[in-house]
Amino acid sequence: MLKTFIKRLAVIVCFVGMALSALAQKAVPLNDDINQHIFAYAEIESFKDTTNTLSFEQVRSAAYTSKFKSSSIYTPKALSPAATYWYRIVIDHTASKKNWLLEFMDQTIDSITTYTPDNNNRYKIAVFGAAYPFSQRLYRHKNFTLNIDGNVRGQHVYYIRVRSHQQVNVIIALRSVGWFVHYALDEYFFFGSFYGMLMVFGLYNLMMFFAIKQKQYLYYVMYNLSIGFYEMCTDGIAYQYLWTDSPIWNQYAYGVALFFASVFGMRFTQSLLHIKARAPKLNKLIWAVIGLRTIFFIVCLTVDRNWFNYKIVEIVPLLLACYAGFYVMSKGYWPARFFVVGYSFLFVGFIIKILIAFDVPWLPFGPVTHYSLSFCFIMEMLFISFAIGEKVRALKKKKDYVQRRIIRQMKQNEELKDNINRQLEEQVRERTRELIEKSEVIAQQNDELKSVNLLLKEQAEEISRINVLLENDNITLHTNIEKVTHDRVMSAEVDFEEFSRIYPDRETCFKFLSDLKWENGYHCRKCTHTHYSGGHLPYSRRCSKCGYEESVIAYTILQNTRIPINKAFYMIFLMYSTKGKISSHKLSEIVEIRQSTCWAYSSRIKKLMESKKKELRNAGHKGWSKLVLEVIEE
Repeated sequence: MLKTFIKRLAVIVCFVGMALSALAQKAVPLNDDINQHIFAYAEIESFKDTTNTLSFEQVRSAAYTSKFKSSSIYTPKALSPAATYWYRIVIDHTASKKNWLLEFMDQTIDSITTYTPDNNNRYKIAVFGAAYPFSQRLYRHKNFTLNIDGNVRGQHVYYIRVRSHQQVNVIIALRSVGWFVHYALDEYFFFGSFYGMLMVFGLYNLMMFFAIKQKQYLYYVMYNLSIGFYEMCTDGIAYQYLWTDSPIWNQYAYGVALFFASVFGMRFTQSLLHIKARAPKLNKLIWAVIGLRTIFFIVCLTVDRNWFNYKIVEIVPLLLACYAGFYVMSKGYWPARFFVVGYSFLFVGFIIKILIAFDVPWLPFGPVTHYSLSFCFIMEMLFISFAIGEKVRALKKKKDYVQRRIIRQMKQNEELKDNINRQLEEQVRERTRELIEKSEVIAQQNDELKSVNLLLKEQAEEISRINVLLENDNITLHTNIEKVTHDRVMSAEVDFEEFSRIYPDRETCFKFLSDLKWENGYHCRKCTHTHYSGGHLPYSRRCSKCGYEESVIAYTILQNTRIPINKAFYMIFLMYSTKGKISSHKLSEIVEIRQSTCWAYSSRIKKLMESKKKELRNAGHKGWSKLVLEVIEE
C-alpha cells in the first residue's frame, strides 16, 4: 500500500509540475467580446524533435516541458522537413459561452495531430492535414479546423504535432464558430469574384483570338488559366473542389501551374511587344530562359518534387518580362507602357510574398498582405487588357493609313485613265472632222464630176483606207495605254498588290519568263538543235532531236527556289529598284515570307547585281528582268 501511495504521489507531483510550467506560458482567454485571435510570440511555444520518435506522453513529461520555447517571430515556422515539430498553447475557458474552434491557416501542412484536454485532464486525439483526403475534414473548408469542447472550464494546455515535406507556416487562429462562418462566406465571395474576373478576362481574349487569329490572345488565355490554376492550388480551393481524393497530386500541382504561367507569360510578352522584330537579342534570351525553366520543371518532376518549393526562380522570367516592356517602350512602342504598369504590380506582389516568407517584422500579417499577390494579379490583368486594346487601336490606325494611301493611288489611276480617254476622244473628234471635210469635198466633186466614176471609186477606196488607219490607230493607242501603265508601274516604287496586276499568277510569270528566255530563238543545251515541242510542264520546251526537256525556270535565278514565283519576281524588282538597300526584315514584312528565307534569296540577288553592275548601269526599268536569266554559281 505504501509503495502504491508513493507512486501515485509521484504522478500527482509530476502533473502539478507540468501544470505549473504550462501556466507560466501566456494563456489566451476565450473572450465572447472578441470573435477571433491569432496565436503569436509568447502565446505559442514550440519544440523540435529531430529524432521523430517522441511520443505524446514523453513530450508532455517534466523532462521535456522546459524544452518548449516561445516563438521569436510573429507566427512560428516548421523549417525542416526531416524533423517533427511540437507546439503548445494555453487556453482559458473560464468566461466563455460561445462555441469556438481552432483553425490552421496553412493548407500545405501534410499532417497535424492535435491533443485536446477535457476537465479530467484526459486528451482526445485528432489527425488531419494535406496528406489525407479532403472528405475526412470536419468542415468542408480550405483550412484545417478543430472544434473546442465547450464543456471544458479553466486553463488547459493543447498540444499540436506537425510533420510536413516542405517548410510551412504554423498559423493557428482561435475563432468563434459564428464568426468562422461569416469569415468563410466573405472569403469565398472574394474567391468567387477573383476567379470570375479571371474567367471574364479569359473568355474575352479567347473570343478575340477566334475573331482576329492572333496568337497573343491564345497565349494570354493560357496564362490566365495557369494563374487561376496556381491560385486555386495555393488557396486550397482546387483540393476542395477538383481533386479531393488525390493528396499526393495536391502537394505539387501548384508547381505545374506556376511553370505554365511562366512559359505562357513569356510567350505572351514576345507576341504582344513584337520582341522578335524589335529586339532580336532579347528574344533569344527569352527563349533561353524558357528552355532553362522547362529543364528545371522536368528535373523537379523526375528527381525531387520538393524542389517545386523554390518559387524564387520565378523572379527571373518576371524581371525579364519587365525589362522587355521597359526596353520596347523606350523604343517608342507606346502600348508597352500599360504592359510595364501591369507587370510592376505583379512584381510588387511578388516582393511582398518574399518579405512574408523571410518574416520581415515591419510587414504585418493579415488579409491585405496574404491576398496581395491575388490583388496584383487582378491589376496586372487589367492593365494588360489596356495594352492589348492599345495595340489593336494602333493596328487600326495603321490600317486606316494604308487604306487612305490606296484610295489616293486609285484616284491617281482614275485621273490618269480620264486624261488618256480625253486625249483619245480629242483624236477621234479630230479624225472625224477630217473625214467630214473630206466627205464634203467628195460630195462637191461628185456633184461637179458625176461623169467621172473612176474618180468616185478612188475616193471610196481612200475612205476605206482611212477607216482602216483609224482602226489601227485605235489599236495602237490602246497598246500604248497598256505600255504606259506597265512602264509607270515598273519605274515606281509600288506595293505587291499593284505589282501583281501585271504578274498576277504563276501562268503569267511563266509566259513572261518564256518570252524573255527564248527571245532570240530556241537552242537545245545538249545538242544545239533549234526545233522543239511542248514539254510536260507549262511553257517548258522539249528538243525534237534528243528529247531533252528544259523548264522555263531552269538556268535562271529562280531555279531551285521554293518562293512563289510572283513573290520572287517582286523581290527581284524591289532589290533592283532600291539598288539592294532594302532589308530582309522589310522584304519579309512585305511578301509575308520568313526573314531567313528573304535574307538568303536577297543575298543571291545582291551578289548577281554586283557582278552585273556595268551591264545594269544604263538598263533602266528593264534591268530587273535581266537579273532573272542569270544564275549565280554556288
